[in-house]
Amino acid sequence: MSIHVHGARLHNLRDVDVEIPRGRLVAITGVSGSGKSSLAFGTIHGEAQRRYFDSVAPFARRLIHTAIDPQVRDITGLPPAVAIEQRPAAPSSRSSVGTITTTGNTLRMLWSRCGDYPDDVAPMDSDHFSPNTAVGACPECSGLGVVHRPTEASMVPDPGLSIAQGAIAAWPGAWLGKNYRDIVATLGHDIDTPWHDLPQQSRDWILFTDEQPVVTVVPTRDADRINRPYQGTYSSAARYVMRTLSETRSATQRARALRFVETSPCPVCHGRRLTPDALRVTWQGLAIDEAQHLPVSRLLPVLRGRLEGLPDQGGSAGEAAERLLLTDLVSRLAVLVTLGLGHLDLARPTPSVSTGELQRLRLATALRSGLYGVVYVLDEPSAGLHPQDVEPLLEVLRGLVEAGNSVLLVEHDMAVVNACDWIVDVGPGAGSHGGEVLYSGPLDGLAAVADSVTARYLHDPFHAGEIRGQDRDGLAREATGQLTVTGIERHNLHDVSVELPLGAFTVVTGVSGSGKTSLLHGILDAVGASLAKVEEQAEETDEEYAGTQGRGAGAAERSESAAASVSGAGRPARLVRITQQPIGRTPRSNLATYTGLFDHVRRLFARTPAAAERGFTAGRFSFNTAAGRCETCQGEGAVSVELLFLPGTYSTCPTCGGARYNPETLEVTWQGRTVADVLALTVTEALPVFAEEAPVRRALVALEALGLGYLTLGQPATELSGGEAQRIKLATELQKERRSPTLYLMDEPTSGLHPADVHRLLATLHALVDAGHTVVVVEHDPAALATADWIVELGPGAGDAGGRVVSTGPAGSTR
Repeated sequence: MSIHVHGARLHNLRDVDVEIPRGRLVAITGVSGSGKSSLAFGTIHGEAQRRYFDSVAPFARRLIHTAIDPQVRDITGLPPAVAIEQRPAAPSSRSSVGTITTTGNTLRMLWSRCGDYPDDVAPMDSDHFSPNTAVGACPECSGLGVVHRPTEASMVPDPGLSIAQGAIAAWPGAWLGKNYRDIVATLGHDIDTPWHDLPQQSRDWILFTDEQPVVTVVPTRDADRINRPYQGTYSSAARYVMRTLSETRSATQRARALRFVETSPCPVCHGRRLTPDALRVTWQGLAIDEAQHLPVSRLLPVLRGRLEGLPDQGGSAGEAAERLLLTDLVSRLAVLVTLGLGHLDLARPTPSVSTGELQRLRLATALRSGLYGVVYVLDEPSAGLHPQDVEPLLEVLRGLVEAGNSVLLVEHDMAVVNACDWIVDVGPGAGSHGGEVLYSGPLDGLAAVADSVTARYLHDPFHAGEIRGQDRDGLAREATGQLTVTGIERHNLHDVSVELPLGAFTVVTGVSGSGKTSLLHGILDAVGASLAKVEEQAEETDEEYAGTQGRGAGAAERSESAAASVSGAGRPARLVRITQQPIGRTPRSNLATYTGLFDHVRRLFARTPAAAERGFTAGRFSFNTAAGRCETCQGEGAVSVELLFLPGTYSTCPTCGGARYNPETLEVTWQGRTVADVLALTVTEALPVFAEEAPVRRALVALEALGLGYLTLGQPATELSGGEAQRIKLATELQKERRSPTLYLMDEPTSGLHPADVHRLLATLHALVDAGHTVVVVEHDPAALATADWIVELGPGAGDAGGRVVSTGPAGSTR
């Protein structure tokens, strides 16, 4: 039996026909952007989902807010499909490893049914052992383990300012903040005197009152603006901050509010999150929170030891229930250990887990489903794995195949590709230069495909000359100075110190869970505190390390005891952290807007005679403003279509045809192109168009150098992978042409990249070092390790068995 795809046309796929055998371990390969994910996820999994939705009752389909259009003529032999993708965790402190794997539910049932209760505590159901339920959560902190308290110092960081000058930083910005200021003035408080000179009684009322007076406000605005009186309701700064924390769904707003509170462990549960009675119930001498905080590799022997002590059959009803629960827990946790996740504990918040670990957690959950005859579609399951952890992953994947399933892997790791039964290679290039199936067959036949880039790297994933040049192979740079960081305390790192050369390319490596990312964050904390300026190419909602003076939850996670010292030349003047977080969460954020090149493009259009004649400014050419955008689709290019008794879908805007702009705006052209035409250009196509426009060209050259030439300038942020997002951030940084020494910190920048793209990325990073900067990356990739000037290895194991610097030194001679 095989899956036959006929006429796949999704994204850049060129009417693809391909046959993929079922019951095999299949790798779908190709350079980044070639169309692998479009074939595996968009077409094969998308069509399987569409067929499932077609089988659902029409009324129920209206409740499923998913629009699926695989754009394929036909697929035969397609069984049900399950997709396990690399997507970020929900930004919730209540989501944990235990909740995502469902092992937390079983563990709570174990304590509920089989725990040892004190005489004065009545038996409780499993909800009483969850901090996410009303009956289980500590009443003081609502199950968070910490309490947030706004104080005068946290809400007024600069008491030398007056209220009119913005002394109360915790107030919201824009109109609402001005509204509170006007109300305070109307109530008779002095808004022009420095805050520290106001009476304490007035300060306390403004910041902490529970009163919400309604007053008639006559605002003081500019002379040319109409100032109409209005009824304003006052809310104290503390009330506003706490309401934001409890009600907002915006990660940005929550992160901002946390800057204005002091966060400390809950005084009632002392950070344990549960009610006192729940914490007094034990099993095998452990309270449930103690068990949840044990690394899985240590919790598993405890569970397994008790299971082996129970009779195989018979026994009391309690023993039968305990045996059933333990059998399920042991089998689930054993898979986590096999997948290299034994260092995690069940209480670990999912936002702190990497996307690769998160995908393997979802894979472990899928393994216990017992499904037969389905197609599992996985997105680079080896991401973030140390080479020694790859073989256990392959054993798990082969187990899925042996259980009667088919497994499709979108994969770049050549060790995994070489272990697969069948290869589907997509290419030859990226974007419009890809979208063809170059080969579909056993591994041995790929080498004969001349157009295949993958074939070049199949048995030799490292081509040194493509990165640093043949004349520099194996030669480490001479450091310009030394950075020493001491006293790092974070997760499994305890009082760790590390020395790093400046003006060099350093790789931090080690097994999964050894503490590499924690070390990187420790360096960030220590160096950031010693620099005058910290810059961060991360998503707008990632506030944890923005600046050096933050308060609240972000600051609480820092390595406050860590310190940095620098000797020699090349002292970094800036610190830049580049993450794989999305560059935006809506289609309105795209490649052109994030890199800043679109600002210059809009100015070019505004300077045309046609724009000047119509009075159009640069703002007219933004699809986010009412003046220039198509009002039917609000500048999105597509409209939502609600169908009676059918699921909603999106279709191209009937007014603008997907152009995003209104006809009047599109009447203006620059070099024969409308602004919509420019957004439709790929980076490669845009290079000759903007050859004479230096600000745009700098950004395009940086993007092209990082292998992103296939992306369109208007590519929505929501359609970008984590690897693409990180490279866009790097390109945005590269175009700035830094002259002062900068320290760049990156966490697995090669994740999600084909070996050919890895080489291009590493060449760019080495060029940064040649320009006098310092680059420190967390990496497993052999090409990164082979070309490093300095290697820091953490270990020797994961979790509690790691967290130590086991060796440092030049590549090939770590000590």
